[in-house]
Amino acid sequence: QMQLVESGGGLVQAGGSLRLSCAASGRTFSSYAMGWFRQAPGKEREFVAGIRYSGINTYYADSVKGRFTISRENAKNTVYLQMNNLEPEDTGVYYCAAKLAFKISPISAVGSYEYWGQGTQVTVSS
Repeated sequence: QMQLVESGGGLVQAGGSLRLSCAASGRTFSSYAMGWFRQAPGKEREFVAGIRYSGINTYYADSVKGRFTISRENAKNTVYLQMNNLEPEDTGVYYCAAKLAFKISPISAVGSYEYWGQGTQVTVSS
């Protein structure tokens, strides 16, 4: 089992920034691709950003391109999501997730991930 613990959420005004962190334990972190997803009230969970095990390849939802940056530090078993120029539409619970690196499945798909954190709330006020 892999445990994932998110932190860094909070309340911020539109145009502000937050940095989310996700600490992993229990498995070899570098063997997993990592993703960030979010879920707004009444909506389905959606892909935000993903990063391959090496940290070289990153992927983003169109809605966050140019504003969010995903990164990872394998030595610290941690993945980050830097969120800039936040908008009210970014409000939701943000989850990090882990997907086995060798598994051939879309990095943007919820069903591709084996492990999930409990989530951290991000609220952006207008």
